[in-house]
Amino acid sequence: MSRKRGCYSGIGGQAVLEGIMMKNNTRYSVAVRKPDGEIDVEIGEYTGILGESGITKLPFIRGIFSFVDSLILGTKCLNHSAAFYEEEEETAADKMVNKAFKGKAESVLMTLTMVIAVLAAVGLFMVLPYLISNYLERFVRNDSLLAIMEGVIRILIFVAYVLLISLMKDIRRVYMYHGAEHKCINCLEKGRELTVENVMRSSKQHRRCGTSFLLFVMLVSVVLFFFIRVDNMALKILIRILLIPVIAGIAYEIIRLAGRSDNWLVRMISAPGLWLQGLTTKEPDESMVEVAIKAVEAVFDWRAWLQENFGYEADGDETAEDEEPGETVENPEEMTGEDLSDEDQREAEEEQYEDWEEADREAEEEQYGEWEEADREAEEEQYGEWEEADREAKEAECEDWEEAEEEAYENSGKMSAQPRQGENRQPAEELWVEDEDEPSFIGNDEIE
Repeated sequence: MSRKRGCYSGIGGQAVLEGIMMKNNTRYSVAVRKPDGEIDVEIGEYTGILGESGITKLPFIRGIFSFVDSLILGTKCLNHSAAFYEEEEETAADKMVNKAFKGKAESVLMTLTMVIAVLAAVGLFMVLPYLISNYLERFVRNDSLLAIMEGVIRILIFVAYVLLISLMKDIRRVYMYHGAEHKCINCLEKGRELTVENVMRSSKQHRRCGTSFLLFVMLVSVVLFFFIRVDNMALKILIRILLIPVIAGIAYEIIRLAGRSDNWLVRMISAPGLWLQGLTTKEPDESMVEVAIKAVEAVFDWRAWLQENFGYEADGDETAEDEEPGETVENPEEMTGEDLSDEDQREAEEEQYEDWEEADREAEEEQYGEWEEADREAEEEQYGEWEEADREAKEAECEDWEEAEEEAYENSGKMSAQPRQGENRQPAEELWVEDEDEPSFIGNDEIE
């Protein structure tokens, strides 16, 4: 049965501390690997700051609210995951904060954290590049060149920031969970069953990633700031801050188009973001993939979705409710009927993985062979037509030459048989002419 190349699932997610958040419409789940190794899954509803208001559906406007909603929900889920790794003992500062805000300390701190993060991002990625380009104004007199330099500086600062924070151990693990989140979504949208093996084989890059969105924000800002210019320094900074929602709205539409389309233009504009994801996503291990699968299954019926969009029923065994961390969907012990050690189980899983790779490779080779055979037949057919046309052309040309030679020969015979006017031609006979010394043989055409 032929399957589609890909299908938009509508789910998205975010990596958190030792876990993953997945969102499907208004439902979201946060799956976290706790310090004892168990996976905690929390499910909730989030409709956004404006709920189901029609303004959140308008192009370019919806991107602004989507960006704000992702910040609010992302911060909430990040705080939830961090709570599993906080010290259990309540400090004096915690008691004082709880007393001051009367039990709403967590909500207040979350809001304060989000505001500080936004201000820091605006200062680092919007204001700082302008200040640097403004300093370079004494060396560069061309305003257009300065606008381009400001955009380049902004992108370089963003890439440097991503590289620097990736040196932190906790952030590297967040990047690994980020890769697991992408792999899960890619696995589903390629029409594969959501198993650990299939997810591990999927790509860790995705066009709808927030990393690509932030890069588009940088690129769109370059274009807007290039055309929108004022002379006052304070006004320039204010305009850059006020245009952030506009930039976010445009970048959202680009990333939305990239996630729903697949053509040469989309692939071209998505390439820089996919390259940057090489820095913000890392290859996860199987335990991280298990967490991602738990997060997806809590809010998304992937089996029914595969049946509806790809036309086949998932035949893999469902993960049991009491499944221990580290077990795969198809348990080698159940397949062999005997108890296996960890080493044997790993070998069995690797063998199964190699069988799948071999099957995929054979399918690709078979398809490639069919393409080669079709190309060869087409070339042979075309070459045969060319040979036939050449042969017919040569035969026709040869016949024309033969007819022309025959006509020329006949005409020359007739002309030689008729004497010229006023001339007595002797019969074409051989004559002996006596010479003083000896006879010589000449033809009659030579006689004057």
